[in-house]
Amino acid sequence: MLELIQHFEQVASQFRPIVLIVPGVSAVLLGLFTWLGGLAIRRVLVASVGAVTGAVCGFFLGGWNIIFIMVSTGLGAGVAIMFEKIFIIILTAAIAVLAGFFVSAWPYLENAGNLEQFPEQRTPDVGQYFAIHQLKEIATEYVTSFSSTLRQICSQMPLRRWAMIAALGVTFIAAGLFLWRITSALCLAASGTTFIFAGMISLLLYKGSQPLSSIYRSASFYAAVFAAMITFGTIEQLLLCHLTAKKEKTEICSDKKTEDNEVQKKLDWRLS
Repeated sequence: MLELIQHFEQVASQFRPIVLIVPGVSAVLLGLFTWLGGLAIRRVLVASVGAVTGAVCGFFLGGWNIIFIMVSTGLGAGVAIMFEKIFIIILTAAIAVLAGFFVSAWPYLENAGNLEQFPEQRTPDVGQYFAIHQLKEIATEYVTSFSSTLRQICSQMPLRRWAMIAALGVTFIAAGLFLWRITSALCLAASGTTFIFAGMISLLLYKGSQPLSSIYRSASFYAAVFAAMITFGTIEQLLLCHLTAKKEKTEICSDKKTEDNEVQKKLDWRLS
């Protein structure tokens, strides 16, 4: 698996800067807002996360069909807004299932993938970057390679590990139904952390720093950092956004009380 990751990093270093910088910066900014203040602007961020989720699903289902991706992006944002609570619960369970899957599958990664499965090594002309149509071909090839590797890992995992992963998903669904505020804060903190990591990986790929290889070699360290960021983001949102919501509620009640007093004064003046 490490060889496949290194193979991809070598190719990604030849991508056009705009392909890595713009999505990287956008993901980091979206991640920071979601990680630290998700509950305060939950609907906007839920729509953004839904749009990203829809775009990813649209890519895997329809390939490079731009119209299909745009439709799935809008559909994802719309569904996320209309069914906000259900969307957050499902997204939280999905994140938990993915985390459980990678933890369970980690012992099988070393033996997954071989050089015969790698996409063909490509190199652009000297001083040039890959063209747009080449990027599409490269992305499709690596998505196919990683998908093949994941299928190979899944076939090796015993049934008890799958049962544990399923139980993890059910647990977080139940938590979302009974502990809604905590679950929503956890979901937004985890989503924000994921966006930050993804954005930093994209920017570091542009710099040629091989971030994926570093994460693979020091997986336990980065997993601890990831967990710590999620924990901090969740607690910070529960405390800070709770105080903000309480302050707004107090201001609304105060304004309403002032309006009621003014109305009462007008009525008293007319009666007198």
